Order: sequence, then C-alpha cells, then structure tokens
Amino acid sequence: MRKRAAFALFGAVAALAGVAAPGAYGDETQTDVQISDVTFDGGKNVVVDLYAKTVTVSGTFTHPSGIQDADFVLWRGPDGTNPYEAYDDRIVSNQFHYHADCVASSATTSTCSQTFSLEPDWRYSGTALTNAHAGTWKVSVQGVANDDTWTHTPDYTTTRLQRQSKLTVNAGPEPVAKGAALTVTGKLTRADWDNLDYRGYTNQPVKLQFRKAGTTAYTTVKTVTTSSTGTLTTTVPASEDGYWRWNFAGTSTTPPVKATGDYVDVQ
Repeated sequence: MRKRAAFALFGAVAALAGVAAPGAYGDETQTDVQISDVTFDGGKNVVVDLYAKTVTVSGTFTHPSGIQDADFVLWRGPDGTNPYEAYDDRIVSNQFHYHADCVASSATTSTCSQTFSLEPDWRYSGTALTNAHAGTWKVSVQGVANDDTWTHTPDYTTTRLQRQSKLTVNAGPEPVAKGAALTVTGKLTRADWDNLDYRGYTNQPVKLQFRKAGTTAYTTVKTVTTSSTGTLTTTVPASEDGYWRWNFAGTSTTPPVKATGDYVDVQ
C-alpha cells in the first residue's frame, strides 16, 4: 500500500515547484534519491494522430532505505517554479492515476513507470491536446524513499509532442516520352488536433527526389515549397525510368515523412 496519500492530493504544480507536500513530507529533510535512466516513450518524439496515444515514462530510483514512490510530470514554462502548463497522467487522461508504478529490483533500487494517455479529442478528455501543445516539453521527475526523504528534478529530460504528418506523390503522364515534361504533384498534411482532421502544412520546404530503376538510393532533384493548402507541384524533364517521391525533413512540431515512390516509365 502506498504511504503518500497526502502527496497525491497536492498535485502536479506543487511537485514542479520543488516543495514537499503537506503531511508526511512537510518537515522532512530532503536527501538524495538517485535517479537515472529516465526515458519518455523510449526517448523517441511522441507523434500523435487524431486519436488517443498511450506512452510510458520510466526511470530507475535508488536509496538506502528503498523506494516508496515516484512521479513524472510534463510541463512547459520559464522554470520549474512557474510552469504555464503542467500535465501528469491525472490531468491528461482524467483517470486519476496519481503516481508511478514501482517495481523493486533490490532492497535499495526500483524501476518506476507511469503511463500517459495523450488525447486530442475533447469528447473523451476534459483536457484534450490542441495544436498549441505541439512542441518541446520538459519532464519533471520526483522520487520518494521509504524513509520519506525525496529528490525532485524539474527538468530531468525533454520530449517532443508532434502532430502526425502525411505526404503523397503523383508523377505523370505515365508513360512519358523521353525528354518530355513530367509533372510531379503531392500534398503535405498533418494532424489538426483542434479540428480532428488532416490539413495542409503550408510554406514548408519539401525535397523532390528520384531513384533510377534498378538502384536503391534516391537523389534530390530540387526543393519545392508547399502552397497555402499544403500542395506541391513542379515539372522536370523525363530522362529515364524510375521512382519519384517527396521527402519532408520535419519540424519541431511535425515529424519527417517520405512519400512512397511513384514509378514512371520513360519511352
């Protein structure tokens, strides 16, 4: 049974402020709980589509008295004492899971993990993700030992929440005469968490790439900027059989994406 009921009621913002909760910890002296190997979703950027995505943050906690509990919080703001947004799994998923689950590997060390459900759809979450939430977030970590001492690190690591991207390509006419103009079109879209659909990603540089038939490597032919609706269009001379694709490098809020190559027969 967890001993930290009073702390559970104190909430995420207090944890970020780096202060002890009332009750069990109010008069305790802070000592070092050793924290290591904290990863959010395995260290990858967290890419969210139009539906809920569940991710796990975990870490290793060590103290001579053993580990009682741990907390992980996502936050943004100027510093840990003044976050302008703070999400723990209680806030994001509205499921009231206040703390991490800790499994002891020895008398002094535990691996603690916590699940976050990131939900763009307001119908299922009172604090749904919006487009403004895409970007870099800090991960606050706190570990509490069995002797009620604790350590809090407000910015142990960072993670990125990104809006899923899609990219299409079409090259024509097919077949095309050698030396004739080949038109390559496409569209770059990304998840719109405000409207729950995909919309064009405007004014973004996207590389047009070509792979000769019988080879494995693509080479960049030119870079084209998406229109106000996310569309791409350009013309190139048809010289040989092969595959055409668009390649988007990504941004801090949107992951990279490559279109599946479109084969063109040159005659």
